[in-house]
Amino acid sequence: MGVEGLIEKVDWEKNDGIVPVIVQDTKGEVLTLAYVDREALRRTLETGYAHYYSRSKKRVRMKGEISGNVQRVKEIRIDCDNDSLLFIVEQKGAACHTGNYSCFYRKLGEPERVLPMDYSLEVLRELEELIRKRKEKPVEGSYTTRLFREGRERIYKKFGEEAVEVLVAENREGLIYETADMLYHLLVLLAYNGVSLGEVMAELRRRRR
Repeated sequence: MGVEGLIEKVDWEKNDGIVPVIVQDTKGEVLTLAYVDREALRRTLETGYAHYYSRSKKRVRMKGEISGNVQRVKEIRIDCDNDSLLFIVEQKGAACHTGNYSCFYRKLGEPERVLPMDYSLEVLRELEELIRKRKEKPVEGSYTTRLFREGRERIYKKFGEEAVEVLVAENREGLIYETADMLYHLLVLLAYNGVSLGEVMAELRRRRR
């Protein structure tokens, strides 16, 4: 059965197109409770890495796309009512945003324990999201909107120009500044082609195996 056939095995209508997912590791420890829509489940099935639907940000994201704490899905189970799923995963690092291995690390009434985690790449994800919004809903006066309106040739040319600026930067501060410009224009180029940063990260992880 193909990916689309598997997706349609889920009863999406009971919860307005979003179903809960219990996530546990291969040893049986429950890691978190998440949610998927059709697109999140499709990306999970196609890539082998867990993708979830964020109800707060209203978008699909790959688990660990910023932190690197990805979940490689080994098995997907469905409950008897076809309206919730169980992901059995190989967890890399911590599953919880607090830095704890599981979101269920404490008993009811116990204090929260937040461990240090590196979210420095979150700024890239936030920028990517803003660029995507400008592509879908143009804003007058926005430089990003102007780039999308001018089209492929302009977008590719600007990225090339910024890449050259990185190469000719004369000092450390200049290198940082020009790299920031290049990364922004790279995200615009990716968005123009419908490619997400998460997909690029997944390819890099694939190459490390």
